[in-house]
Amino acid sequence: MRMSGNDAAETAKIEVWWDMKDCPIPEGYDARRVRPSMERAFEKIGYTGPVSITAYGNQTQTPDHHLLALSSTGVAVVHTIVESTRSVMYRDMVEWRGQNPPPATMMIISDQVEGDFSWDLARLQQRTRYDLFQANSMKSRDDLLLVYYANWRWEQLLGEEGTPPLVTCGLSSAAMFYCKSCNFDCKSLKKFRKHLSSYKHGMEEAINPPDKQLLCVTKAWARNYPATPENATAKIHVLWDMNDCPIPEGYDARRVRPSIERALKELSYTGPVSITAFADEKQTPVHHLLALSSTGVDFSHTLPWVHYSRMITDFEIWTKDNPAPASIMIISDEVASSKDRSTLICRKLQESNYNCFLAYSVRPFEMPVLVTSAEWLWDNLLAVSETKRNILHKCSESERVVASTGMFCCTLCLCDCKSLDDFNKHLANCFNSFYSLSNRRRECFRILKPFLTGKGNIKYPITMRRQVGYPPKTKRTRNAPRKGFLPRSLRFTRR
Repeated sequence: MRMSGNDAAETAKIEVWWDMKDCPIPEGYDARRVRPSMERAFEKIGYTGPVSITAYGNQTQTPDHHLLALSSTGVAVVHTIVESTRSVMYRDMVEWRGQNPPPATMMIISDQVEGDFSWDLARLQQRTRYDLFQANSMKSRDDLLLVYYANWRWEQLLGEEGTPPLVTCGLSSAAMFYCKSCNFDCKSLKKFRKHLSSYKHGMEEAINPPDKQLLCVTKAWARNYPATPENATAKIHVLWDMNDCPIPEGYDARRVRPSIERALKELSYTGPVSITAFADEKQTPVHHLLALSSTGVDFSHTLPWVHYSRMITDFEIWTKDNPAPASIMIISDEVASSKDRSTLICRKLQESNYNCFLAYSVRPFEMPVLVTSAEWLWDNLLAVSETKRNILHKCSESERVVASTGMFCCTLCLCDCKSLDDFNKHLANCFNSFYSLSNRRRECFRILKPFLTGKGNIKYPITMRRQVGYPPKTKRTRNAPRKGFLPRSLRFTRR
Protein backbone atom coordinates (compact mmCIF):
# COMPACT_ATOMS: atom_id res chain seq x y z
CA MET A 1 0.00 0.00 0.00
CA ARG A 2 1.37 3.40 -0.97
CA MET A 3 0.79 6.60 0.97
CA SER A 4 0.20 9.81 -0.91
CA GLY A 5 3.11 12.24 -0.77
CA ASN A 6 2.99 16.00 -1.00
CA ASP A 7 3.01 17.59 -4.45
CA ALA A 8 6.27 19.50 -3.95
CA ALA A 9 8.18 16.33 -3.00
CA GLU A 10 7.00 14.52 -6.13
CA THR A 11 9.13 16.76 -8.34
CA ALA A 12 11.99 17.32 -5.87
CA LYS A 13 15.34 15.50 -5.76
CA ILE A 14 15.48 11.83 -4.79
CA GLU A 15 18.46 10.41 -2.89
CA VAL A 16 19.06 6.64 -2.74
CA TRP A 17 21.36 4.78 -0.30
CA TRP A 18 21.98 1.17 -1.40
CA ASP A 19 23.59 -1.60 0.66
CA MET A 20 25.06 -3.93 -1.99
CA LYS A 21 25.63 -6.80 0.47
CA ASP A 22 21.98 -7.03 1.54
CA CYS A 23 20.66 -6.34 -1.96
CA PRO A 24 23.31 -7.52 -4.46
CA ILE A 25 23.17 -7.36 -8.23
CA PRO A 26 21.74 -10.73 -9.34
CA GLU A 27 23.98 -13.04 -11.35
CA GLY A 28 23.60 -12.35 -15.06
CA TYR A 29 21.83 -9.02 -14.49
CA ASP A 30 23.16 -6.02 -16.40
CA ALA A 31 24.12 -3.46 -13.73
CA ARG A 32 23.39 -0.64 -16.18
CA ARG A 33 19.69 -1.39 -15.69
CA VAL A 34 19.73 -0.58 -11.95
CA ARG A 35 19.24 3.17 -12.33
CA PRO A 36 16.55 2.96 -15.08
CA SER A 37 14.65 0.41 -13.00
CA MET A 38 14.59 2.66 -9.94
CA GLU A 39 13.61 5.70 -11.98
CA ARG A 40 10.82 3.75 -13.62
CA ALA A 41 9.51 2.59 -10.22
CA PHE A 42 9.39 6.18 -8.98
CA GLU A 43 7.70 7.41 -12.15
CA LYS A 44 4.93 4.83 -11.71
CA ILE A 45 3.97 6.39 -8.39
CA GLY A 46 4.29 9.96 -9.60
CA TYR A 47 7.81 10.93 -8.47
CA THR A 48 9.70 12.53 -11.35
CA GLY A 49 12.54 14.38 -9.63
CA PRO A 50 16.26 13.77 -10.38
CA VAL A 51 17.59 10.57 -8.80
CA SER A 52 21.02 10.26 -7.13
CA ILE A 53 22.22 6.78 -6.12
CA THR A 54 25.09 5.78 -3.85
CA ALA A 55 26.08 2.09 -3.55
CA TYR A 56 27.87 0.88 -0.40
CA GLY A 57 29.83 -2.30 0.16
CA ASN A 58 33.19 -4.05 0.19
CA GLN A 59 34.13 -3.19 -3.38
CA THR A 60 37.14 -5.52 -3.41
CA GLN A 61 34.54 -8.28 -3.86
CA THR A 62 32.55 -6.52 -6.62
CA PRO A 63 33.42 -7.47 -10.23
CA ASP A 64 34.95 -4.73 -12.40
CA HIS A 65 32.20 -4.94 -15.00
CA HIS A 66 29.60 -4.18 -12.32
CA LEU A 67 31.56 -1.19 -11.01
CA LEU A 68 32.06 0.17 -14.55
CA ALA A 69 28.40 -0.31 -15.41
CA LEU A 70 27.21 1.44 -12.23
CA SER A 71 29.65 4.32 -12.63
CA SER A 72 28.76 4.78 -16.31
CA THR A 73 25.10 5.34 -15.34
CA GLY A 74 25.93 7.88 -12.64
CA VAL A 75 25.79 5.59 -9.58
CA ALA A 76 28.39 6.63 -6.99
CA VAL A 77 30.34 3.67 -5.51
CA VAL A 78 31.55 3.67 -1.90
CA HIS A 79 33.99 1.18 -0.41
CA THR A 80 33.76 0.34 3.27
CA ILE A 81 34.17 -2.80 5.36
CA VAL A 82 30.98 -4.84 5.70
CA GLU A 83 30.68 -4.26 9.46
CA SER A 84 30.68 -0.47 8.94
CA THR A 85 28.28 -0.25 5.99
CA ARG A 86 25.24 0.48 8.13
CA SER A 87 26.88 3.23 10.19
CA VAL A 88 28.58 4.85 7.17
CA MET A 89 25.29 4.91 5.23
CA TYR A 90 23.48 6.49 8.13
CA ARG A 91 26.18 9.12 8.71
CA ASP A 92 26.02 10.13 5.02
CA MET A 93 22.24 10.19 5.25
CA VAL A 94 22.25 12.58 8.22
CA GLU A 95 24.79 14.81 6.47
CA TRP A 96 22.64 14.90 3.32
CA ARG A 97 19.54 15.85 5.32
CA GLY A 98 21.42 18.79 6.80
CA GLN A 99 22.35 20.06 3.34
CA ASN A 100 19.04 19.35 1.57
CA PRO A 101 15.95 20.61 3.41
CA PRO A 102 12.48 19.37 2.39
CA PRO A 103 10.76 18.96 0.06
CA ALA A 104 12.90 15.99 -0.95
CA THR A 105 12.68 12.21 -1.09
CA MET A 106 14.82 9.52 0.54
CA MET A 107 15.10 5.83 -0.35
CA ILE A 108 16.90 3.16 1.69
CA ILE A 109 17.82 -0.17 0.09
CA SER A 110 18.83 -2.40 3.00
CA ASP A 111 17.70 -5.22 5.27
CA GLN A 112 19.22 -3.57 8.36
CA VAL A 113 16.99 -0.60 9.05
CA GLU A 114 15.58 -1.85 12.35
CA GLY A 115 16.97 -1.08 15.82
CA ASP A 116 18.86 2.14 16.51
CA PHE A 117 18.81 2.98 12.77
CA SER A 118 15.00 3.21 12.60
CA TRP A 119 14.76 4.69 16.13
CA ASP A 120 17.01 7.65 15.30
CA LEU A 121 15.62 8.13 11.80
CA ALA A 122 12.05 8.12 13.17
CA ARG A 123 13.02 10.94 15.53
CA LEU A 124 14.61 12.87 12.65
CA GLN A 125 11.45 12.37 10.58
CA GLN A 126 9.29 13.82 13.36
CA ARG A 127 11.34 17.01 13.33
CA THR A 128 11.94 17.32 9.55
CA ARG A 129 9.74 15.18 7.31
CA TYR A 130 10.94 13.72 4.01
CA ASP A 131 9.03 11.32 1.78
CA LEU A 132 10.61 7.99 2.72
CA PHE A 133 10.84 4.79 0.63
CA GLN A 134 12.46 1.43 1.21
CA ALA A 135 13.50 -1.69 -0.70
CA ASN A 136 14.79 -4.92 0.83
CA SER A 137 15.62 -8.43 -0.23
CA MET A 138 13.32 -10.05 2.32
CA LYS A 139 9.54 -10.22 2.35
CA SER A 140 8.09 -6.75 2.75
CA ARG A 141 6.95 -6.02 6.28
CA ASP A 142 5.67 -2.97 8.10
CA ASP A 143 8.28 -1.07 10.07
CA LEU A 144 7.03 -0.41 13.60
CA LEU A 145 8.50 3.09 13.83
CA LEU A 146 9.13 4.49 10.34
CA VAL A 147 6.42 5.60 7.94
CA TYR A 148 7.25 4.59 4.35
CA TYR A 149 5.39 5.94 1.34
CA ALA A 150 6.17 2.69 -0.53
CA ASN A 151 8.14 -0.50 0.06
CA TRP A 152 9.54 -2.77 -2.68
CA ARG A 153 11.15 -6.16 -2.89
CA TRP A 154 14.63 -5.79 -4.41
CA GLU A 155 13.97 -8.31 -7.18
CA GLN A 156 10.66 -6.60 -7.99
CA LEU A 157 12.38 -3.22 -8.18
CA LEU A 158 15.03 -4.49 -10.62
CA GLY A 159 12.40 -6.16 -12.78
CA GLU A 160 10.19 -3.13 -13.37
CA GLU A 161 8.38 -3.51 -16.69
CA GLY A 162 8.87 -0.87 -19.33
CA THR A 163 12.45 -0.09 -18.35
CA PRO A 164 13.88 2.30 -20.96
CA PRO A 165 16.39 0.89 -23.45
CA LEU A 166 19.99 0.82 -22.32
CA VAL A 167 22.15 3.72 -23.39
CA THR A 168 25.87 3.26 -23.02
CA CYS A 169 27.29 6.39 -21.46
CA GLY A 170 30.82 7.59 -22.06
CA LEU A 171 33.35 7.50 -19.26
CA SER A 172 33.19 11.29 -19.13
CA SER A 173 29.85 10.96 -17.32
CA ALA A 174 31.21 8.42 -14.85
CA ALA A 175 30.32 8.87 -11.17
CA MET A 176 32.85 8.97 -8.35
CA PHE A 177 34.48 6.09 -6.50
CA TYR A 178 34.99 6.66 -2.75
CA CYS A 179 36.99 4.92 -0.04
CA LYS A 180 35.54 5.84 3.36
CA SER A 181 38.45 4.28 5.26
CA CYS A 182 41.00 6.65 3.68
CA ASN A 183 38.82 9.60 2.57
CA PHE A 184 39.95 8.85 -0.99
CA ASP A 185 37.93 9.56 -4.16
CA CYS A 186 38.52 9.37 -7.91
CA LYS A 187 36.69 8.84 -11.21
CA SER A 188 38.97 6.14 -12.60
CA LEU A 189 38.27 2.50 -11.80
CA LYS A 190 41.95 1.72 -12.41
CA LYS A 191 43.08 4.26 -9.79
CA PHE A 192 40.37 3.01 -7.42
CA ARG A 193 41.54 -0.59 -7.73
CA LYS A 194 45.13 0.49 -7.27
CA HIS A 195 44.23 2.34 -4.09
CA LEU A 196 42.27 -0.56 -2.61
CA SER A 197 45.23 -2.90 -3.17
CA SER A 198 47.83 -0.47 -1.75
CA TYR A 199 49.76 -0.97 1.49
CA LYS A 200 48.63 2.45 2.77
CA HIS A 201 44.96 1.54 2.38
CA GLY A 202 45.46 -1.81 4.10
CA MET A 203 47.17 -0.21 7.10
CA GLU A 204 44.57 2.56 7.37
CA GLU A 205 41.68 0.12 7.23
CA ALA A 206 43.30 -2.10 9.86
CA ILE A 207 44.36 0.68 12.26
CA ASN A 208 41.61 3.27 11.83
CA PRO A 209 38.53 1.66 10.21
CA PRO A 210 35.19 3.49 9.94
CA ASP A 211 33.00 3.29 13.03
CA LYS A 212 31.01 0.09 13.30
CA GLN A 213 28.63 1.57 15.88
CA LEU A 214 25.84 3.67 14.46
CA LEU A 215 25.83 7.18 15.94
CA CYS A 216 22.35 8.28 17.05
CA VAL A 217 22.47 12.03 16.48
CA THR A 218 19.14 12.80 18.16
CA LYS A 219 20.28 11.59 21.59
CA ALA A 220 22.11 14.89 21.99
CA TRP A 221 18.98 16.95 21.35
CA ALA A 222 17.69 19.17 24.13
CA ARG A 223 14.33 18.51 25.79
CA ASN A 224 12.84 22.01 25.98
CA TYR A 225 12.44 24.36 23.01
CA PRO A 226 10.65 27.71 22.75
CA ALA A 227 7.58 27.81 20.53
CA THR A 228 8.03 28.24 16.80
CA PRO A 229 5.88 30.94 15.15
CA GLU A 230 3.51 28.42 13.52
CA ASN A 231 2.90 26.54 16.81
CA ALA A 232 2.87 29.47 19.25
CA THR A 233 -0.86 30.15 18.94
CA ALA A 234 -2.01 26.75 17.62
CA LYS A 235 -4.39 24.42 19.45
CA ILE A 236 -3.03 22.13 22.18
CA HIS A 237 -4.73 18.86 23.16
CA VAL A 238 -3.74 17.11 26.41
CA LEU A 239 -4.20 13.35 26.96
CA TRP A 240 -3.83 12.60 30.66
CA ASP A 241 -3.52 9.08 32.07
CA MET A 242 -4.68 9.47 35.69
CA ASN A 243 -3.52 5.96 36.56
CA ASP A 244 0.12 6.78 35.84
CA CYS A 245 -0.03 10.41 36.94
CA PRO A 246 -2.71 10.77 39.65
CA ILE A 247 -3.72 13.89 41.50
CA PRO A 248 -1.58 14.01 44.69
CA GLU A 249 -3.37 13.67 48.02
CA GLY A 250 -4.42 17.08 49.25
CA TYR A 251 -3.88 18.78 45.92
CA ASP A 252 -6.66 21.02 44.63
CA ALA A 253 -7.65 19.46 41.31
CA ARG A 254 -8.78 22.88 40.06
CA ARG A 255 -5.10 23.81 39.80
CA VAL A 256 -4.31 21.15 37.17
CA ARG A 257 -5.40 23.20 34.16
CA PRO A 258 -3.76 26.47 35.31
CA SER A 259 -0.52 24.60 36.00
CA ILE A 260 -0.42 23.04 32.55
CA GLU A 261 -1.31 26.31 30.83
CA ARG A 262 1.31 28.25 32.80
CA ALA A 263 4.03 25.71 31.96
CA LEU A 264 3.17 26.02 28.28
CA LYS A 265 3.10 29.82 28.40
CA GLU A 266 6.61 29.84 29.88
CA LEU A 267 7.69 28.34 26.53
CA SER A 268 5.56 30.90 24.62
CA TYR A 269 2.70 28.50 23.76
CA THR A 270 -0.50 30.55 24.11
CA GLY A 271 -3.00 28.58 22.01
CA PRO A 272 -6.28 27.17 23.38
CA VAL A 273 -5.79 24.09 25.58
CA SER A 274 -8.21 21.14 25.75
CA ILE A 275 -7.62 18.42 28.36
CA THR A 276 -9.07 14.92 28.57
CA ALA A 277 -8.40 12.78 31.66
CA PHE A 278 -8.63 8.97 31.38
CA ALA A 279 -9.40 6.85 34.45
CA ASP A 280 -11.87 4.48 36.08
CA GLU A 281 -14.71 6.55 37.50
CA LYS A 282 -15.07 4.20 40.49
CA GLN A 283 -11.44 4.82 41.44
CA THR A 284 -11.68 8.62 41.17
CA PRO A 285 -12.98 10.72 44.11
CA VAL A 286 -16.12 12.71 43.39
CA HIS A 287 -14.57 16.02 44.47
CA HIS A 288 -11.79 15.47 41.91
CA LEU A 289 -14.33 14.85 39.16
CA LEU A 290 -16.27 18.00 40.07
CA ALA A 291 -13.13 20.12 40.38
CA LEU A 292 -11.75 18.98 37.03
CA SER A 293 -15.07 19.48 35.29
CA SER A 294 -15.42 23.01 36.74
CA THR A 295 -12.20 24.02 34.97
CA GLY A 296 -13.21 22.54 31.61
CA VAL A 297 -11.30 19.24 31.88
CA ASP A 298 -13.15 16.40 30.16
CA PHE A 299 -13.25 13.09 31.99
CA SER A 300 -13.26 9.83 30.02
CA HIS A 301 -14.26 6.73 31.95
CA THR A 302 -12.12 3.77 30.90
CA LEU A 303 -11.28 0.44 32.49
CA PRO A 304 -7.61 -0.03 33.46
CA TRP A 305 -6.79 -2.63 30.81
CA VAL A 306 -8.03 -0.54 27.88
CA HIS A 307 -7.20 3.03 28.93
CA TYR A 308 -4.17 3.25 26.64
CA SER A 309 -6.10 2.19 23.54
CA ARG A 310 -8.82 4.71 24.44
CA MET A 311 -6.19 7.46 24.62
CA ILE A 312 -4.88 6.52 21.17
CA THR A 313 -8.42 6.50 19.75
CA ASP A 314 -9.06 9.96 21.18
CA PHE A 315 -5.75 11.16 19.72
CA GLU A 316 -6.64 9.87 16.24
CA ILE A 317 -10.10 11.45 16.33
CA TRP A 318 -8.70 14.80 17.45
CA THR A 319 -6.01 14.86 14.77
CA LYS A 320 -8.60 14.27 12.03
CA ASP A 321 -10.49 17.40 13.10
CA ASN A 322 -7.39 19.48 13.89
CA PRO A 323 -4.68 19.36 11.22
CA ALA A 324 -1.19 20.73 11.85
CA PRO A 325 0.05 23.14 12.98
CA ALA A 326 -1.16 21.90 16.35
CA SER A 327 0.34 20.40 19.50
CA ILE A 328 -0.35 17.24 21.46
CA MET A 329 0.61 16.73 25.10
CA ILE A 330 0.73 13.24 26.61
CA ILE A 331 0.81 12.71 30.37
CA SER A 332 1.68 9.03 30.79
CA ASP A 333 4.46 6.80 32.08
CA GLU A 334 3.53 4.05 29.64
CA VAL A 335 3.99 6.21 26.55
CA ALA A 336 7.25 7.67 27.87
CA SER A 337 8.92 4.39 28.83
CA SER A 338 7.52 1.81 26.41
CA LYS A 339 8.55 1.80 22.75
CA ASP A 340 5.55 -0.38 21.90
CA ARG A 341 3.12 2.07 23.52
CA SER A 342 4.51 5.09 21.69
CA THR A 343 4.75 3.48 18.23
CA LEU A 344 1.36 4.63 16.91
CA ILE A 345 1.87 8.19 18.15
CA CYS A 346 5.39 8.23 16.68
CA ARG A 347 4.05 7.24 13.26
CA LYS A 348 1.27 9.84 13.46
CA LEU A 349 3.77 12.57 14.28
CA GLN A 350 5.82 11.60 11.21
CA GLU A 351 2.77 11.78 8.97
CA SER A 352 1.44 15.11 10.18
CA ASN A 353 4.31 17.02 11.85
CA TYR A 354 2.43 17.69 15.08
CA ASN A 355 4.30 19.34 17.92
CA CYS A 356 4.57 17.08 20.98
CA PHE A 357 4.94 17.50 24.76
CA LEU A 358 5.45 14.77 27.33
CA ALA A 359 4.96 14.51 31.11
CA TYR A 360 5.58 11.51 33.38
CA SER A 361 5.73 10.69 37.08
CA VAL A 362 9.12 8.94 36.77
CA ARG A 363 11.80 9.90 34.29
CA PRO A 364 12.19 7.03 31.75
CA PHE A 365 15.38 5.00 31.78
CA GLU A 366 15.85 5.46 28.02
CA MET A 367 15.09 8.44 25.81
CA PRO A 368 11.55 8.15 24.36
CA VAL A 369 11.18 7.67 20.62
CA LEU A 370 8.80 10.63 20.58
CA VAL A 371 10.49 13.93 19.73
CA THR A 372 9.21 16.50 22.21
CA SER A 373 9.41 20.26 22.43
CA ALA A 374 9.23 20.02 26.23
CA GLU A 375 9.17 17.36 28.95
CA TRP A 376 8.20 17.61 32.61
CA LEU A 377 8.06 15.49 35.72
CA TRP A 378 4.42 15.34 36.80
CA ASP A 379 5.06 16.78 40.29
CA ASN A 380 7.06 19.65 38.81
CA LEU A 381 4.32 20.38 36.29
CA LEU A 382 1.66 20.61 39.00
CA ALA A 383 3.80 23.03 41.01
CA VAL A 384 4.21 25.55 38.17
CA SER A 385 1.24 27.86 38.74
CA GLU A 386 1.67 28.53 42.46
CA THR A 387 3.89 27.58 45.35
CA LYS A 388 3.43 24.25 47.04
CA ARG A 389 2.17 25.96 50.19
CA ASN A 390 -0.75 27.55 48.37
CA ILE A 391 -1.91 24.63 46.26
CA LEU A 392 -1.42 21.59 48.47
CA HIS A 393 -4.52 21.75 50.65
CA LYS A 394 -7.70 19.75 51.03
CA CYS A 395 -10.89 21.10 49.56
CA SER A 396 -13.72 21.98 51.93
CA GLU A 397 -17.24 20.74 51.38
CA SER A 398 -18.32 24.14 50.04
CA GLU A 399 -15.53 24.09 47.47
CA ARG A 400 -16.74 20.79 46.11
CA VAL A 401 -20.04 22.22 44.85
CA VAL A 402 -18.92 23.69 41.55
CA ALA A 403 -20.43 24.21 38.13
CA SER A 404 -19.60 21.58 35.55
CA THR A 405 -18.15 22.78 32.27
CA GLY A 406 -16.13 19.73 31.19
CA MET A 407 -17.74 16.67 29.63
CA PHE A 408 -18.00 13.22 31.22
CA CYS A 409 -17.52 10.46 28.67
CA CYS A 410 -18.01 6.71 28.98
CA THR A 411 -15.78 5.16 26.31
CA LEU A 412 -17.32 1.74 26.86
CA CYS A 413 -20.62 3.02 25.44
CA LEU A 414 -19.47 6.19 23.67
CA CYS A 415 -21.86 8.18 25.83
CA ASP A 416 -21.28 11.85 26.81
CA CYS A 417 -22.85 13.57 29.81
CA LYS A 418 -22.67 17.18 30.95
CA SER A 419 -23.45 16.56 34.63
CA LEU A 420 -21.90 14.16 37.12
CA ASP A 421 -25.34 12.96 38.24
CA ASP A 422 -26.31 11.94 34.72
CA PHE A 423 -22.90 10.33 34.31
CA ASN A 424 -23.32 8.26 37.49
CA LYS A 425 -26.79 7.14 36.42
CA HIS A 426 -25.41 6.02 33.07
CA LEU A 427 -22.52 4.17 34.69
CA ALA A 428 -24.84 2.33 37.06
CA ASN A 429 -26.66 0.77 34.09
CA CYS A 430 -23.42 0.36 32.17
CA PHE A 431 -21.65 -1.43 35.02
CA ASN A 432 -24.59 -3.72 35.76
CA SER A 433 -24.85 -4.94 32.18
CA PHE A 434 -21.09 -5.10 31.64
CA TYR A 435 -20.17 -6.91 34.83
CA SER A 436 -23.13 -9.24 34.56
CA LEU A 437 -21.86 -10.37 31.16
CA SER A 438 -18.26 -10.44 32.37
CA ASN A 439 -19.09 -12.56 35.44
CA ARG A 440 -20.89 -15.12 33.26
CA ARG A 441 -17.91 -15.33 30.92
CA ARG A 442 -15.45 -15.65 33.83
CA GLU A 443 -17.52 -18.42 35.42
CA CYS A 444 -17.63 -20.36 32.14
CA PHE A 445 -13.90 -19.93 31.71
CA ARG A 446 -13.25 -21.12 35.30
CA ILE A 447 -15.25 -24.27 34.68
CA LEU A 448 -13.71 -25.02 31.28
CA LYS A 449 -10.10 -23.98 31.96
CA PRO A 450 -8.86 -27.51 32.93
CA PHE A 451 -10.13 -28.82 29.59
CA LEU A 452 -8.69 -26.23 27.23
CA THR A 453 -6.33 -27.77 24.68
CA GLY A 454 -3.23 -26.16 23.17
CA LYS A 455 -5.12 -25.36 19.97
CA GLY A 456 -7.89 -23.49 21.75
CA ASN A 457 -10.39 -26.39 21.47
CA ILE A 458 -12.45 -27.48 24.46
CA LYS A 459 -12.82 -31.08 25.66
CA TYR A 460 -15.49 -31.22 28.29
CA PRO A 461 -17.08 -34.27 29.97
CA ILE A 462 -20.78 -34.94 30.44
CA THR A 463 -20.97 -33.33 33.87
CA MET A 464 -19.27 -30.19 32.62
CA ARG A 465 -21.71 -29.95 29.73
CA ARG A 466 -24.56 -29.80 32.23
CA GLN A 467 -22.81 -27.03 34.25
CA VAL A 468 -22.33 -24.73 31.28
CA GLY A 469 -25.80 -25.28 29.92
CA TYR A 470 -25.30 -27.87 27.16
CA PRO A 471 -28.22 -30.27 26.62
CA PRO A 472 -27.61 -33.80 27.97
CA LYS A 473 -26.59 -36.47 25.51
CA THR A 474 -29.11 -38.95 24.25
CA LYS A 475 -28.80 -42.64 25.06
CA ARG A 476 -27.40 -43.29 21.58
CA THR A 477 -24.70 -40.63 21.81
CA ARG A 478 -23.78 -41.62 25.39
CA ASN A 479 -23.07 -45.17 24.29
CA ALA A 480 -21.10 -44.11 21.18
CA PRO A 481 -17.32 -44.75 21.23
CA ARG A 482 -15.41 -41.75 22.60
CA LYS A 483 -12.42 -41.99 20.22
CA GLY A 484 -10.00 -40.28 22.54
CA PHE A 485 -12.48 -37.57 23.53
CA LEU A 486 -10.84 -37.22 26.98
CA PRO A 487 -7.81 -38.70 28.73
CA ARG A 488 -8.80 -41.81 30.70
CA SER A 489 -8.21 -40.03 34.01
CA LEU A 490 -10.84 -37.42 33.12
CA ARG A 491 -13.57 -39.72 31.79
CA PHE A 492 -16.80 -39.97 33.80
CA THR A 493 -19.11 -42.98 34.07
CA ARG A 494 -22.64 -43.29 35.28
CA ARG A 495 -23.22 -45.03 38.56
